[in-house]
Amino acid sequence: MKDTNSQTGLPFMKMHGAGNDFVVIDSRGRATVMTAGLARAVGDRNRGVGFDQLVEITDAPGADFGLVFWNSDGSQAGACGNATRCVSDHVMRGRGIDRVTLTTARGALRAERAADGRVWVNMGQPQLDWQAIPLAQKVDHLHLPLAGDPVAVGMGNPHCVHFVPDAEAVDLAALGPKIEHDPLFPQRTNVEFATLLSPCRMRMRVWERGTGITLACGSGACATAVAAHLRGISGPRLVLEVDGGTLEVDWRDDGVWLTGPVARVFDGVLLPEFLAAVA
Repeated sequence: MKDTNSQTGLPFMKMHGAGNDFVVIDSRGRATVMTAGLARAVGDRNRGVGFDQLVEITDAPGADFGLVFWNSDGSQAGACGNATRCVSDHVMRGRGIDRVTLTTARGALRAERAADGRVWVNMGQPQLDWQAIPLAQKVDHLHLPLAGDPVAVGMGNPHCVHFVPDAEAVDLAALGPKIEHDPLFPQRTNVEFATLLSPCRMRMRVWERGTGITLACGSGACATAVAAHLRGISGPRLVLEVDGGTLEVDWRDDGVWLTGPVARVFDGVLLPEFLAAVA
């Protein structure tokens, strides 16, 4: 990707992981270009490109690259597991390597390509203290005082995980925004509904803060696996069937690892007149 100017516009990639779709902008080697207004404009699926999250690749001293995540409403997200896998795959392919280090608002992470070709990312250890998740007050994060007895888990962003008899029957469009904005979550929250299919497999649906219903959510899959293990529902390794495919989570001693499909769909350029209208 080249620098943007008044003649060339702003190059981007469109990628997805299990249907969780991203616009990726490479700002390495130049000043960051992203603003909340530009994120909202690009995120408009009718007048822009559309995405679940926009990802900006940045320079990061001491690491191969850094990532900054934006939601379609212009807010920032602290973590995005599927986008991290997609960009890590892109960087590893470009450099001909099988592992990378990166930084996010969460801190230093690493990703690696397994022998079967899949990209795994270590999302770090879950945040389980009420202040780190964060919650507005000290409560039992394994049994929140909310309808449905959900679990709160932080994965660089907050998650509220519900275990239900049938995730398909949940009115996610109605419940998601209500829970996202519950006063218990000072930074809002992602919302997951999951149903156990077997001791090592779950069906999960997700509402992402600042975005809405998405086909997959990597940090949400991690949070759901952590919550299920802490509740004694499953072991530390779990396959999650999401609307866009299948994700796999493995909570190891060194962190919560995530893998699943990645795809680079197309490259494009945001034209100068589009950028000028946003400015």
